[in-house]
Parts: sequence; C-alpha cells; structure tokens
Amino acid sequence: MEQVVQFTGPREVEVAEHESAPLPSGHVRLRTLYSGISAGTELTAYRGTNPYLTRTWDAQARLFRDGAAGIVHPVAGWGYSEVGEVTEISPESADLPGMPAVGDVVWGIWGHRSEGVVPAERLVGHTLPAGLEPVAGAFARVGAIAYNAVLAAGVHLGEDVAVFGQGVIGLLTTRLARLSGARVTAVDALAVRLPVARRYGAHRTLDAREDHVAERIRESTDGRGADAAVEISGAYPALHEALRSVAVGGRVVASGFYQGEGTGLRLGDEFHHNRVQLVCSQIGGVPQELSGRWSVERLQRTFLRLVAEGEVEVEPLVSHVVPVAAAAEAYELLDERPADALQVVLEF
Repeated sequence: MEQVVQFTGPREVEVAEHESAPLPSGHVRLRTLYSGISAGTELTAYRGTNPYLTRTWDAQARLFRDGAAGIVHPVAGWGYSEVGEVTEISPESADLPGMPAVGDVVWGIWGHRSEGVVPAERLVGHTLPAGLEPVAGAFARVGAIAYNAVLAAGVHLGEDVAVFGQGVIGLLTTRLARLSGARVTAVDALAVRLPVARRYGAHRTLDAREDHVAERIRESTDGRGADAAVEISGAYPALHEALRSVAVGGRVVASGFYQGEGTGLRLGDEFHHNRVQLVCSQIGGVPQELSGRWSVERLQRTFLRLVAEGEVEVEPLVSHVVPVAAAAEAYELLDERPADALQVVLEF
C-alpha cells in the first residue's frame, strides 16, 4: 500500500493509503526515503491561505481568475523536495543517457508519498552525488530557491547584502551570498535563528523585533545602505524594511510567498524616493537575463554539487525527522512553534 499525506481542510492532515498502480510506460518507480516540508509555500496550503484554494491560475493568460478554486480538498501529496531509491524502471527508459539504475538513490519532486511514480526524463542526472547522506537530497529544491534569489540580487564581490528571514531557505541564501563575495547582514524576528545565521556566514545579525534594521544597516555602510537585499520570509513588513534598507538605486529581491493584501508595505516612502529596484524571484524560472546559461535544473544540480564539495552544509539544518504517520504533528510544529524548528523532514 502507498501512503500519501493530504490536507483534508485548513490545518487538517491525514495519511491516506492507496493501492500501488502498475508502472506506466516511460516512468520510474521510487521508494521514498525522506521528504522535506516547506515552511513557506506548503504552510499556505496547510493553513488554507494559498491562492489556488480560492482562485484558478490561467497558465495561458498568466493571470489568476476569480470564481472557482484551482485545487480543492483533499489536497494530496503536497511537497517538492524528495529523495528516494529507484525500485523499478520501465524497459524503454532504462537506457536513457544519465538514467539512474535500480537501487540508486535519487532526488526530485514527487510529493509526500511513500512511493513516487515519475516520468523517466525527470530523473536523468538526478543520482545523489557520491558521499552525501540521503537526507541531503531533500535540499535540492530549497537550495535552488535560495540560489535563484542570490542570482536575482546580482551580488558582486565586496558588496553589502541584507537577507531578511533566516529560516532554512534564508540561511542557505545567507551562505550562498557569502560564497558570492558579499558581506551579509542577516535579519530575523526569531532571535534563536541569528546565531545559526552567523555560522552560515553572516557578518552581522539584526533582531527585527528589537533593532531599527534599516537605520543599523545604513550606519554600517557609511550611510549608503545595502547594495541589495533579499526578502525570503514572505512577510510584508519585512519586505518594506528591506526596501528601506537599500541604497539609492539598490535592488530588493522579493523571494517570499506573500499572502493576502500588502499590509505594512508603503510604496510611497523609501521605495519611491530612493528609486529602488524591486524584482521577484520564483523557482518557476531563473532571472531573464541569465536564462541563456542558467535553468532551474542547473540551479538544483549546482547546489547539490556545492553541498558535496563541502561549501554548504545542509544536515545541521535538519531539526526534526518525523515518521510519516506523525505528519500532522510536524505541520503543527511548523505552524505554531516556528522558533523550535528549522527543516522538518518526513521519513518513510
């Protein structure tokens, strides 16, 4: 029997069981080892605030349409950062160049389910790099999100960069910005995360609840402000503070998944008077100016290569490994006690 985590309503989680289906042509079957829970996008589905639950995304028009929900409860198999063992390959796919073999550990996206059935071409080149523990594969997607934000920020050697939000993706953003040559100021409203940010390369940390963040950043940059800021928490007040913190003509990368109306965001203030660039980073694509060389696939592979080379540590970010049967408790932890957790991983 296959186990699948699903949301049956806002803040309602169950683990359903289904019979395994025969393997379709051109597909690969996987036995899931670990699946990472996203504390950002995924919690919007758990809480019931995700726009797909109330509107429909028109992919052709690139617009949300009112009137009907794009997804309805039960929402099954949410999740986008999995690692597992190949158990079956359809015969016509076995000889594809770069195709993993039965028994190989691979990373990819197939959701919070004990068994993944994935089109074979999506696993080409996805064998976990040698020397990595399997759980590291659950960071391919979140690492790519952080990497994408750093590329969008256009970081240059010696520049000052502020990273707002020091959850898992924020900490990885801090590390990647540091590797890119930036002096990083890490900001979070949860003070417990700030020492971790220093271990991940932040030159300076600021408590969003206690410090006057924009003022402190300007003081530390001779009044200039940060060259760039990445806002990864998805909180409108944090986005506003990021806009306040950058230099004239500086760039702010909005990489969080913002919900509802922009309470706390005032675009007539520093954004307007300092002519700030505000750009979006979203893992559906790479910055347009880099699209000839970079892709989401390259982001993921390069991030895992950096992990394998010891440039980025991911295992210390795993705060909880939770049996899939206790999935509801894992979501409750992330929702109600975020200071107590970083990366929560479901184990199958």
